[in-house]
Amino acid sequence: MQPDAEMSVAPRPAEATRRAGSPRRRGRLGERLIELFLRVNGFIAIAAISLIFIFLFKEGIQAFRTIPAAHFVQSTELDFDDMPQTVRLWQPVGQNPKYSLVPLVLGSLLVALPATLIATFFGVVCGVYLAEVSGKRTREVVKPAIELLAGVPSVVIGFFCLATLATLVQDALGTTFRLNAMVGALGVSFVIVPVIATMTDDALRAVPGFLREGAHALGANRWETITRVVIPAGASGLVAAVLLGMGRALGETMIVLMATGNAAQVTLNPFTSVRTMTATIAAELGAVPQGGEQYRALFLVGSLLFTMTFLVNLVAEVSVARMRKRLAL
Repeated sequence: MQPDAEMSVAPRPAEATRRAGSPRRRGRLGERLIELFLRVNGFIAIAAISLIFIFLFKEGIQAFRTIPAAHFVQSTELDFDDMPQTVRLWQPVGQNPKYSLVPLVLGSLLVALPATLIATFFGVVCGVYLAEVSGKRTREVVKPAIELLAGVPSVVIGFFCLATLATLVQDALGTTFRLNAMVGALGVSFVIVPVIATMTDDALRAVPGFLREGAHALGANRWETITRVVIPAGASGLVAAVLLGMGRALGETMIVLMATGNAAQVTLNPFTSVRTMTATIAAELGAVPQGGEQYRALFLVGSLLFTMTFLVNLVAEVSVARMRKRLAL
């Protein structure tokens, strides 16, 4: 009788399988729901961004239909010697408005390129220090401090450039214009240094350790290993960091609005007052009638700005993809 009792108490194989399988089924169902939720949110975000871009380009393209072509091209004026002179202006007010994009594009480049060069030097040096030189405790203090710099509001940096940095630059270099493209570039460099430094650190730390070990085994010291092995191996990541920083510089608004002087003129002198595309949109879009010529022209400026930043970010993403593929091999 005892064996029969033991057999009656033991669970059946089918019941044991169902009891053991029910938590797995619940876990799989939860994973599928989470995956579905993330997928739906991703598609919603992509759709929202796509609709924004479609609206932007739709409004920008209509500028060619509503604005006469003569308002976009250069205008001819007479100088003091009654000689014809070609003038390219952004002058949206008046009886004969002018919507030349040349001074705005040059102004944006005069700010973005010097800012990228300055931030690249300090950002790459800081990233190399964090990835290859600093100790663990130093890294835990320095890297969060650098990343906190990216959280400073750009309007605060712009006010600092307007009130203090512009005077320092003028006193040191003797510039004619107190607010100029170089002051704006210095202010923008504060914003993009954390981007370049963080991405440089991540790119160099992603380099496999056996490359360093092989260099040391061949007799290379620390600096030879960094300059001849680690940096070339992470070159794609460094390029991506610089390009993303440049895209951030092209899209900066408040700093350039407050520190560049906002003079829309054709010049290649970085110590001259300029006006960028972002500053033009921020300063004028809120005060123009919807559907007018100036309204369409500002959307055209926005479309051009988006195209430039998109191409820069696309090159950066391609560089990152090549770096990952190289490291995977």
